[in-house]
Amino acid sequence: MTPSEKTKFISNWIKTYVDQMPVKAQSLVVGISGGIDSSVSSTLSAMTGLKTIVLTMPIKQIENQHDLSLKHQEWLIKNFKNVEAHTINLDKLFESFSSTLNKFDNEHGFANSRARLRMTTLYQVAAANKGIVVGTGNKVEDFGVGFYTKYGDGGVDISPIADCNKTEVWELGKELGILKEIIDAPPTDGLWDDGRTDEGQLGFKYKDLEEAMINPDSPHRQEYEKIRKQNLHKMEPIPVCKIPN
Repeated sequence: MTPSEKTKFISNWIKTYVDQMPVKAQSLVVGISGGIDSSVSSTLSAMTGLKTIVLTMPIKQIENQHDLSLKHQEWLIKNFKNVEAHTINLDKLFESFSSTLNKFDNEHGFANSRARLRMTTLYQVAAANKGIVVGTGNKVEDFGVGFYTKYGDGGVDISPIADCNKTEVWELGKELGILKEIIDAPPTDGLWDDGRTDEGQLGFKYKDLEEAMINPDSPHRQEYEKIRKQNLHKMEPIPVCKIPN
């Protein structure tokens, strides 16, 4: 399938899903970060013609990351009449949260809490607009190494690009005309004050991760399996204690 065919297929899939809901959603709600995944997911959502609400939710955000999310908002509004954009600053909420839990200080825990506060915000906006939350995760992160926050950016209603590898998402971005600044920007989850990149955290280039996913003989396979094993709890169903009859 060509990138052009994929964009149409995914957008139609989103529209069909909504049309077939027992109670049809009246809007699509997408959090945008200034990265390629959320830019592609929000654009594909807008292409459905359904009311699409895009939110940028800075929490102590690196300035250039936030600037890219605002530029993408402007680009969407310019190109789609069905898009509504909002900036919801969560700095004070996060400061209150971290201050209240200062006895339980943990850097990684607080980083993940940023993603969970954003998820909560998305669902509040969705509830107020009778909408559903559209996920922005790709195949490598969602089903390969589990590089997302459990009940954070992993907390969504539908995942339109979760069957696309990262390189495919970049191809879709080019096909959709996403801003070159966003396509060229190093991927980052936006959860850290120092602006660390995804590839820096993983210790892998995305192309090497993708190769390790499908090739058992990859020189990166062992490290890939190690990361995957650590994060399997995110990707597998929650364990349930089965009571014997």
